[in-house]
Amino acid sequence: METLNHKLNTYFETWMGPRDKRVRGMLLLDNYLPTFALTVMYLLVVWLGPKYMKHRQPYSCRALMVLYNLGVTYLSFYMCYELAITVWRGGYNFLCQNTYSAPDVDKKVISVLWWYYFSKLIEFIDTFFFILRKNNHQITFLHVYHHASMLNIWWFVMNWIPCGHSYFGASLNSFVHVVMYSYYGLAAIPALRPYLWWKKYITQLQLIQFCLTMLQTALAVVWPCGFPMRWLYFQISYMLSFTVLFSNFYIQTYKKRNDSRKKEHQNGSSASVNGHANGTASLEHAAPRKIRMD
Repeated sequence: METLNHKLNTYFETWMGPRDKRVRGMLLLDNYLPTFALTVMYLLVVWLGPKYMKHRQPYSCRALMVLYNLGVTYLSFYMCYELAITVWRGGYNFLCQNTYSAPDVDKKVISVLWWYYFSKLIEFIDTFFFILRKNNHQITFLHVYHHASMLNIWWFVMNWIPCGHSYFGASLNSFVHVVMYSYYGLAAIPALRPYLWWKKYITQLQLIQFCLTMLQTALAVVWPCGFPMRWLYFQISYMLSFTVLFSNFYIQTYKKRNDSRKKEHQNGSSASVNGHANGTASLEHAAPRKIRMD
């Protein structure tokens, strides 16, 4: 195992240059194999979990979901707040910030971004809840692609660019997760669901996040400061893939559904009979659950 780890580390450093020594000894960062193995285990659960649950009753998981979602909300708020305060007080340049500035500022940013990396492992639990509740329609390509890729990408980010310009996407994503996970934590309490109106806007907020991240990354390309250019190009292409996939999700989930409702209404499906409701369930309640993305 040590030989394989050494070969992988040597290969990565030959390809991308020396790793940042400031992250040595941090949990899961010294070698890539643990992150890769955890991702493989996640994908196996995604594949085998629905098969295991096929002939079993779904679990409610309501109490666990409330605790989990509110816990991730708190962690996301902590990361967003600490990154924003640290880079503001530390004088980070918004246009472009290299990975070496004031040592104490960089150390704090690295510490918070490690939690961001680790949070991507915690968020695998999203999928496990889908499986246990037999909401298999929510385990989409976008959902699995997002969860599996983020953990691995951030292992590389933490080993080569663990501070500097890397802070922006993480802080913005943490803010979005405060909104999203707080919604799902509250939505797990049935009595509160009628008062939760902002689910549709979560996807809009995510799309804004991707566009802002691409824009801010492009600024570092136009006004370079020594931050590795290849990482900037990769960030733009990765955010572009999310923009395309989330846009498609938004259109399929909201736009086409609204068009379908209008057509049903025009065809008289919501007409009343003898002054009373026609007895059919409303389309809002009859529609399948919306896919939860993050």
